Amino acid sequence: MRVSVILFPHVELLDVAGPAEVFSKVDGLETEFLSADGKPVTSSQGMTLGVDGDFGTKTGDVLFVPGGAGTRRLVHDEAFLCQVKTMAANSRTLMSVCTGSALLAAAGLLDGYAATSNKRAFTWATSFGTSVEWHRAARWVHDRDRWTSSGVSAGIDMAAAFVADQWGTGTVNKVADAIELRLNLDPGDDPYAV
Repeated sequence: MRVSVILFPHVELLDVAGPAEVFSKVDGLETEFLSADGKPVTSSQGMTLGVDGDFGTKTGDVLFVPGGAGTRRLVHDEAFLCQVKTMAANSRTLMSVCTGSALLAAAGLLDGYAATSNKRAFTWATSFGTSVEWHRAARWVHDRDRWTSSGVSAGIDMAAAFVADQWGTGTVNKVADAIELRLNLDPGDDPYAV
């Protein structure tokens, strides 16, 4: 299995790095990093992130959409949203962290699904999509082939839950031990719910 992580200017670093760390510890799970033009991007924290190619080179089974300040502009960028829809059409699973769910919703990819987003941007993020069942009190939401998490570090918990779902609890326990992660496999255990 391969996860295709899309990157864009002002992406939230931990939205990318946390889940990527979890995924990197699973045998048979590869991760690729893509940007619209195939060029490196700078995160909200000022770190330059290299990429493996542009959106047209996507080969992953899973489309992973992080959040961050850059989503505020991209939800109105029709060309970008069209590219996301094209990549989603060739994916088995869609995942988002934080305000990445606003991008999926703006592209119409969460209509008919339950989802969540960052609590600090919840009102804004949930203004996109026409028939999304938004959950405020959720660390992450898994609805069929869609996985969405709330803010930033919640992406790590969602990634771990995805690993448990796909490879079993034995595998996720080994991953958690390797990265010294206190596992939270309960999507309703959200200490930041408001």
